[in-house]
This record gives sequence, C-alpha cells and structure tokens, in this order.
Amino acid sequence: MLQWLKLYRRDQLPGDISAGLVVAMMMIPQGMAYAMVAGLSPVVGIYASILPPIVYALFGSSMTQSVGPMAIISLMTAAVIGPMAPAGSALAGVLAAQLALVSGAVLLLCGLLRMGFLANFFSRPVMSGFTVGSAIVIAFDQLHTLLGAELPHWHAPSAALGIGALALLVLARLYGAGLLKRCGLPPVVADIGAKLAPMIVVLGGIALMSATSLADMGVRTTGAIPAGLPHLNLASSSSHWRALLQPGLLIGFIVFLMSMSGAQALALKRNEKLVSNHELIGLGAANVASALSGGFPVTGSLSRSAVNFAAGANTPLASLITAALLACALLAPTGWLSLLPLPVLAATIIVAVLGMLEMGILRTAWQYDRGDALAWGATCLGVLVLGVEAGVIIGVALSMGTLIWRASRPHIAVLGRIAGTEHFRNIERYPAETQPELLVLRIDANLFFGNVEAVSQRIECELATHPSARHLVLVMSAVSSIDTTALMALAELNQSVKRRQIGLHLAEVKGPVMDRLRNSTLLPELNGKLFLSTANAWDQLHTVKDVA
Repeated sequence: MLQWLKLYRRDQLPGDISAGLVVAMMMIPQGMAYAMVAGLSPVVGIYASILPPIVYALFGSSMTQSVGPMAIISLMTAAVIGPMAPAGSALAGVLAAQLALVSGAVLLLCGLLRMGFLANFFSRPVMSGFTVGSAIVIAFDQLHTLLGAELPHWHAPSAALGIGALALLVLARLYGAGLLKRCGLPPVVADIGAKLAPMIVVLGGIALMSATSLADMGVRTTGAIPAGLPHLNLASSSSHWRALLQPGLLIGFIVFLMSMSGAQALALKRNEKLVSNHELIGLGAANVASALSGGFPVTGSLSRSAVNFAAGANTPLASLITAALLACALLAPTGWLSLLPLPVLAATIIVAVLGMLEMGILRTAWQYDRGDALAWGATCLGVLVLGVEAGVIIGVALSMGTLIWRASRPHIAVLGRIAGTEHFRNIERYPAETQPELLVLRIDANLFFGNVEAVSQRIECELATHPSARHLVLVMSAVSSIDTTALMALAELNQSVKRRQIGLHLAEVKGPVMDRLRNSTLLPELNGKLFLSTANAWDQLHTVKDVA
C-alpha cells in the first residue's frame, strides 16, 4: 500500500471516486447473486465484498483489480459445501468461510515460496473450456429460480417476472451502450451506464414487489437482510477440515489463474507490470479476510475489474471506496433489499455468466492447433458431465499432458547451406545444398530425460537414410540445457557412431551448456570436434572423407 500511496496525486482522486461508486452499485446485486450460486444467504455476498478488497489493496500488485465474489468460484464453493450442508444454513456459511481460509492459506504459502510461475501451466484453451462449461452449469442451475419451480414446471408470476428481467438485461447488454451513445453520452460513460443495467433492473424489481401483490401470489424474495457489518470471527467445523483441504487447494489455484488473467489484461492497457508472487499474497490475504468476516472464496473479476478501469480507477483507492460504500449500505436500514425478487436475481446471474461464453479462443485453437481445441472440448465436457472439480483436474492434466507430449517430441531439422551464403536452413523448407558425406542436424529443444529417446531414434533414422555420411554435426543453437540422462545418451551415441567410423561433432553450443559439458567426460572422449558455427563445421568437414 505504501508504494502507490506515497506516489498518489490529487488529480487521481476524481477517477477513483467515480469508479468506487460505480463498482459499489454493481456489487450489491452481483454479490448477492453470487452468494446464491454458492448456496449461501445473499447477504454473505456483500460481506465478501467489504474486507477482502481492502486487504488486497494492501498486498496486491494490480492498481485496478476488483476483488470479491465471482461466478465460477461461487459454483465451485457450492459443489464443495453442497453435499455437506443444506443451502442457506448456518453450517453452509461456516463451511464456506472455512473453505476461504484454506484457499487463502494455500495462496499465501505459494506466494511466500515464490510459486507464481505455476500460473503458466494452465493453457488458455483449457481455461476457456473450463469457463464456458462452468457458465453453462451456472445458467442451467438458475432456471428453477428464474421460473419459480423445478423444471419442467413453472410458477407463472415468477416466470413472467424472471423472463421479463432476463429480456431487459439481454437488451441492455446488446443495445444499451449504443442507445446511450446516440443520446449524446460519451462512449466511456455509455459503456459504464450499460453495465449498471442489473442494478436498475433490481431496483425495478424491488419497486414492483412493493407496489403489487406479487409476494402474495407466491413470488419468492431474498427475505430479511441483517443490518450491520459482519462480525470478525473464525468459526469452523473441526470434522470437515480434511474434506475441505483438496477442494480448497483447487479453488486457490483457480482463484489465482482467473485473477491473473484479468489483472494482466488491464496491466497491459496501463503499461504496468504485475508481480505474480505479490498477487498470490494479495489474493491469499483477501481470502483469509473473507473467512474472518463470514464470507466465502473470492477472486479478481475480469468484468468487474474492466468496469472499475473504465470508470476511471487509477489506484486501489477505488476499491477502498467501494468497500466503504458497501459497508454504509449494511449500516443503513436494509429492509428494501429484503423485497428483491429471486427470479430477478436469477436473471442477473444468467446474463452475467452467459457473457463468459466466449468462443473466440476455440475458433483460434481449431484453426491453429487442433490439439488445443480438443483440450478445450474435453475440459468443457468434463465440467458439464463430471462436475466442476473434475473439470479442473482434467484441465490441469490436459495442460501438463500437452506440455509433456510436445516436449517429448522435439523438432529436428536436416540442414543444408543456402548457396552463396553462410546461412543454413531446413532442407524441407528451403532449396539448400547438402553434401553426401556430411549430415547436419539441428535439435530445436532442450535435451532431457523425457525426449532423449525420441532424439536418439530420429538421429539413427537420419543416419540410416544417409548411408554415405562420414560426419554427423549436431547444431545446438536451440539447446539451453542437457540433463544427466541426455548426457549419457550423447555419450552412447558417440561410441555408436565411432564404431561405424562416423565422426560426432557439436556446433554452436551455448555457453551455459558448454560450462556443464566441461565437467563431464563427453568432450575428452568426443569422436569429433567442437565448432563455433555451422559454417565452420561445413567448411572444414565437407572435404574430409574420413573421420579425423
């Protein structure tokens, strides 16, 4: 906090105040809605929107990240605590806070151990597939609330109210900003105004409930919302710690991934740099704060952070203002919130999550890499069929599996010389010159235990197809490391080609690799030479008929 506060300028204050107001107006219906998704009392969503962003402002590195409840994390929370406690019960609230504590502790530990690099091991297509699958699950689960009854039945007044609210929200999302622009509002103001449509629809639903007899007709509302700030405590159920440990780890992982995704996008727009380890600590502390204030797991929201940014947020002071306004809303009489109709709240949830059905990544992956597209589909299907936790595990397994599969099959090119130059290129792509007695191979990957067998097989295959080769040159320009297994394989290759009277030569070996090779027996026993460049190897070897 001291870093951005020491540099704070007076001209930044208007933007922070306006952003704080706008996000606070969004958070009241959004926080209550996401608490419902998690199977908790609606007021818990507001509790989770006060202390966590304050704590994140102290420790996080993003200037515009908005931390609080989020749809996918709410769904994961519901999947964990649902089998353990009835929705809306006191035990459900205790377990949700306990889950936030576990997730926060995991994030804090990872931050202290500087494990921010873990965010790189979940590919964009897999993350997108997980998001889309979760959005579909959330939207489907809200249909019975929207219609006022379990499918295939419906309660006519509830269904009319819910579908009407849904239609208004969809129209506002599609045409609201354009309409406001045509009314003369600046583009930024028009976009923000369209984002406030849920709050307007919620206020309209409350007004409708107070002016009509819809409640007597069976339309359900949120019910009494307790006034006052949440009490700081650490209630827990000792018999559920073990059951919450693994889900807490998964939720902490997804919290970090989703938060980093949104924060990085905004940081690029502001030409700022995020510190992943600070983000881990900030998000971990925010979740611990949520647990202490009776909340549930929280994360940075991409959509809410984007609104915060667009509304003029310059520093985390905007989030502090949002938290202060939400606290004031709870300190004031909350009777008006008790009239909020649940079908309208369900409509806001459905529209919010349908905005997460972004198919652009799938189209890009299908055109560029079918393997990534299949990983997208498998993750999405895993969430839909097996559940959100299984979807996370499938996504992580696919990300790591794809990484290992690609690393185990490195690209190896047969090189030839471009006539009249000292440039060497893949003979399958360029009309390059070759020499029958000289086989030049470029290995385009680090050598380690996972790919050394494939590299050895490819080298033997190329030697078999070049029977007149008397010299084998391995171009190491793309090799940054060689582990012990790969070193032993090179030593075996050296002995094998020596028996066949073929020289093994190394070219363009990087300094760090050479430093380690000097500590091995490979260089003294090498059946060939070391060359500074491929051109040097070509000039010296293509006229030599026998192994030196």
